Amino acid sequence: MSLLSLDQVSVQLGARTALNAVTLTVRPGECVALVGPNGSGKTTLLRAALGLIPANGTITLAGTALANLSPAARAQRAAYLAQDRTIAWSLTGGDLVALGRYAWGGGQAYDQLSDSDRTAVDTALDKADATALKDRSVQALSGGEQARLHLARLLASGASLLLADEPAAALDPRHQLDALSALKAETQRDKSVLVALHDLALAERLADRIAVLDQGQLVALGPATSVLDDALLAKVFRIKRRANGGFDPA
Repeated sequence: MSLLSLDQVSVQLGARTALNAVTLTVRPGECVALVGPNGSGKTTLLRAALGLIPANGTITLAGTALANLSPAARAQRAAYLAQDRTIAWSLTGGDLVALGRYAWGGGQAYDQLSDSDRTAVDTALDKADATALKDRSVQALSGGEQARLHLARLLASGASLLLADEPAAALDPRHQLDALSALKAETQRDKSVLVALHDLALAERLADRIAVLDQGQLVALGPATSVLDDALLAKVFRIKRRANGGFDPA
């Protein structure tokens, strides 16, 4: 059974078709990377998959129609790391990560959590290399440090499906690799990961399969080792692969 299934899903934003009849499944133990040019529909797909925006078509989470799930039930099945991670109030790193336990009744401040919720938060902080940030004010942290805490919040959720929109943004190269490795490691626990990425090299390194979006349409889906061929790179991204690694304009 797929943890996420989209069947002919379309999204209309005003006069623009942001997503056009996309069909995609994400299986347990699998990491799928969403790639595509700016405005291709990656964020729209992630938001539609969680019911955050209206969509046509059929969406199921762990075999249950999204429309039949309460917000709490959705949050227990799927957790989301949005691209916009603005923190509007002052709290500690531990308190921020504790928000990941909200769907299970554990959304209190870190020092008010149950033992099991605190263990989940501490484990997630360790996975995100953010334990040292637990007692610091998030307002005093760099963008990269905040990004590691947001990743920990996602990992602390306990959800079987993890959706992340540009989780490597604002991170230095080492922490980019660490963050994506932490997400990939979750698939070893039969969890599913759907992640939107701009960096094609990271997508190839991380994903089991890559889904390519262009102008709201799914134009390619396949193994990470083969889907980004020369013809697709030139047509969709207008780039070409260097013989010694990296990309150049086509």
